[in-house]
Amino acid sequence: MEAEDVIELYTLFEENHIEVWIDGGWGIDALLGKQTRPHKDLDIAINHKDKPKLRRLLAEKGYKDIDRDDTSDWNFVLGDGEREIDVHTFVFDDKGKNIYGTAYPKQSLTGSGMINGKSVKCIPPEWVVKFHAEAKYIPKEKDIQDVKAICDKFGLKLPEKYKKS
Repeated sequence: MEAEDVIELYTLFEENHIEVWIDGGWGIDALLGKQTRPHKDLDIAINHKDKPKLRRLLAEKGYKDIDRDDTSDWNFVLGDGEREIDVHTFVFDDKGKNIYGTAYPKQSLTGSGMINGKSVKCIPPEWVVKFHAEAKYIPKEKDIQDVKAICDKFGLKLPEKYKKS
């Protein structure tokens, strides 16, 4: 997934009134304001009500479901043979509490960054670090580099499991 692809998709969603937040590796790079490594996919968060429209728009561009063990109604991957989009959906109640889907707290959807000179919505740095720190997996080298870069740029404390021994 190249930066141009990310902006093309982000613009498509914007033009069709789908509010989207960039997550994952591209979200990190948006916060850093530059691409730091290759990305095999694009992780996005959207309101669950927009899922049918998003699926229709992407189907028109040749995207199809990719079978995975973790596929659910609120987390699925679509691909076009070259690119993949990892979609996470959520629902908030009228008080802003997450009541369905991927457990994004409302305040975790308030960040902004830049990809190829375009401002995009993304997960804010403090939440990126918090999500990584609380993740139940052993961080890979790319995760360590990503979290360290975010902590360095934004003056955040590096979580213990991301410190090299």
